Amino acid sequence: MQAVWYEENGGPEVMRHGTLPDPEVGPLTVLIRVEVISIEGGDLLNRIHTPPARVPHVPGYQAAGTVAAVGAQVTRFREGDRVVGFNWSGSHAELFAVPETYAYPVPEGMDLALAAVVPIAFGTAWDALFTYGGLQAGETVLVQGAAGGVGLAAVQLAAQAGASVIGTASSPERLARIAPLGLTHGIDYRREDIAARCRQITGGKGVDLVLDLAGGAGKDALVEALRAHGRYAVIGAAEGTLPSFGFFEMIRKAMQVTGISFGRDMHTPRVHALLADLLARVHTGQLAMPIERGFPLAEAVEAHRFVAQAHPFGRVVMRP
Repeated sequence: MQAVWYEENGGPEVMRHGTLPDPEVGPLTVLIRVEVISIEGGDLLNRIHTPPARVPHVPGYQAAGTVAAVGAQVTRFREGDRVVGFNWSGSHAELFAVPETYAYPVPEGMDLALAAVVPIAFGTAWDALFTYGGLQAGETVLVQGAAGGVGLAAVQLAAQAGASVIGTASSPERLARIAPLGLTHGIDYRREDIAARCRQITGGKGVDLVLDLAGGAGKDALVEALRAHGRYAVIGAAEGTLPSFGFFEMIRKAMQVTGISFGRDMHTPRVHALLADLLARVHTGQLAMPIERGFPLAEAVEAHRFVAQAHPFGRVVMRP
């Protein structure tokens, strides 16, 4: 199969494209013939920060396509089914092997490019807002990095649940693109003081919930924007330095900090039911996910560089 791999951590340039052996099909494996690969934030972070357990290492969390083969014990899928799959690695290839519990049916007639970008973005946003964030109608949520995939998903889900949504982005133009999706207030983080604007918007109280999708130097402003006893969801980070919380910082604010890793639960019946609902809502247009740009798999270096440097609006995909 054609695939992208690397043997050491580093920038996009460590990746190579060429031929690797096809994945093995174990008894519980669903082998997907990939049509669309969604580049996820974790793909970039793992390439930089997580040493590969084995080399050559094929990166990538998520891709959609048709089932090419199934293991002897697989009962939910058969050859030819349209699915979107998740695994901790392996999506940057023509063939993507995932456990049966990490494969999800694509609704009939749904564009596979849309299906490819749904599970992690919308599932992560859902868990951060509701499963662990406890967001209620009438509360205020601050979405740091609202123009990315998880951010756009969070804006829509929170707004449709009756919350007031404050989102940050790097320009008024990007905020204007987010507004139709349910943004109540936009903050240009390059020109405005996030904490001061949040206090102004909330009448001095502070926001109930922060979704931190960007990490980095903005963390202190987000903590300041949070109300006492507020909730802070740690979801993602940019390619640079990773922030940290001080022990007394959390005590002084009496804040609740929750780390969100949707992938840890994606094999569960709860998540299977959730993703069936989210895929259906995207397919029918109730939820949207812009795809900023597509690349051939052979241009994975350029695709990863574009995601890291161009701050795409929504998701970027690749096709084998």
